[in-house]
Amino acid sequence: MLAVAHVLGLMMAFFGLVYVLPIAWSVGVSDGAVIDFVAALLINVFVGLAVATATRKFRRELKPRDGFLLVSLAWALMSASATIPLMMAIPGLSFTDAYFESMSGLTTTGSTVLNGLDALPQSINLWRCTLHWIGGIGIIVLAVAVLPLLGVGGMQLYKAETPGPVKDEKLTPRITETAKALWFAYLAITLVGVVSLHIAGMNWFDSICHCFSAIGLGGFSTHDASINYFNSGSVEFVLMAIMILAAHNFARHFMAFRTFSLRPYYRDSEGKAIYITLGVSVTVVTLALWVGRQYPDFSGSLRHAAFAVVSIGTTTGFVTEDYEKWPGFIAPLLLLLSCIVCSTGSTGGGIKMFRTLLLVRHARRALRQLVHPSAIIPVRIGGQVIPERIVYSVLAFIFLYFITVVVLTFALLITGLDLVSSFSAVLASINNMGPGMGKIGPSFNFSVLTDTQTWICTAAMLLGRLEIFSVLVLFTPTFWRK
Repeated sequence: MLAVAHVLGLMMAFFGLVYVLPIAWSVGVSDGAVIDFVAALLINVFVGLAVATATRKFRRELKPRDGFLLVSLAWALMSASATIPLMMAIPGLSFTDAYFESMSGLTTTGSTVLNGLDALPQSINLWRCTLHWIGGIGIIVLAVAVLPLLGVGGMQLYKAETPGPVKDEKLTPRITETAKALWFAYLAITLVGVVSLHIAGMNWFDSICHCFSAIGLGGFSTHDASINYFNSGSVEFVLMAIMILAAHNFARHFMAFRTFSLRPYYRDSEGKAIYITLGVSVTVVTLALWVGRQYPDFSGSLRHAAFAVVSIGTTTGFVTEDYEKWPGFIAPLLLLLSCIVCSTGSTGGGIKMFRTLLLVRHARRALRQLVHPSAIIPVRIGGQVIPERIVYSVLAFIFLYFITVVVLTFALLITGLDLVSSFSAVLASINNMGPGMGKIGPSFNFSVLTDTQTWICTAAMLLGRLEIFSVLVLFTPTFWRK
């Protein structure tokens, strides 16, 4: 435990340095929030270094179980740290709402309890979107990439935090180099995205903030009207491109960059399934809007359908229209897409496309084995045989995923929230997606929830970002048994 505290202290001190970006921006635009960020930086660095120094003699190689504990504590404590400038800069903001907002940022959920975003200091909006950018690739992987001085088992941290069931694949021989490779791809797409959004019509501030949100598949905006504020097809097109790229496994991007070839994408079964799923969904929603005369022409139907499907399906949560006013099946379809579209190794949430493909292949195998009981039929994805231990692990994850959704939905129902709002709030939170239906639909936000309801959704966001296992394992007797 003290060894974990030592690494956690170093991470907190490092996290404090992230405040340099909003501090610099606040100074540049003189928005009056610089003191808030300086205070947060000093608190993080001082407390982090104090904890690291006090526990220095307990420094050792982390065991696998230490990685799970460290990851969960890191996300919880970093979210608490991120509340400091929010509470100082926004009058009347409670710790509950501030913690929800920062957890939503770091888990790239994009749900918000704030109103009047247009009137906030620019540096506060930049901070919110920066949390998406940091959380998108994972503050644990970031720490492993740039803090080799940790001297701990980086692979344990990487496995505990990296999304998806296939965590043993390394791009390079050492985990530090792997993390750096992932960050290279992440930074490259970010830079291209910022410039592209500026060319599309955004000012530099909005370009940076919205690219940070899009690459992290978050959804925070600098405007209450979200992307509808810009009313620009060009902006929406660029954002869709960024979101689709971010929904891919970033290992594919790095391999494509390194080889100057599109071959890694051609061999990506998840990527193909993502494109097919999005393509079919856009077609269905477009036809429904066009036939239902929601918009005066086909191009308008296609534009709004494509953006909604890509944004919600990739668990980003940007909105241009209130999809609850569309034909009744569309909103549930969008929520379903948020469960399955994103790839493993992406910045998105949900069950992930790999698990969906595996579940379909396993079901097909079970049906074939009913006819041929003695047949040995391996599960294959992308031509590769999937080990049975991964198949069973995915089945266990799917079970825990749905049980968690049910339990948390009932928890919200007990607090008095209606069924549609409860179910969609949990699904949106655990998928790290943002808007839902009912009282927390695209025309509203999570400020309507009580403190108890807010904490339930906060827990769902953490469970979803760390993919349930990494958190729930801490509550098993086996984990604490020596």
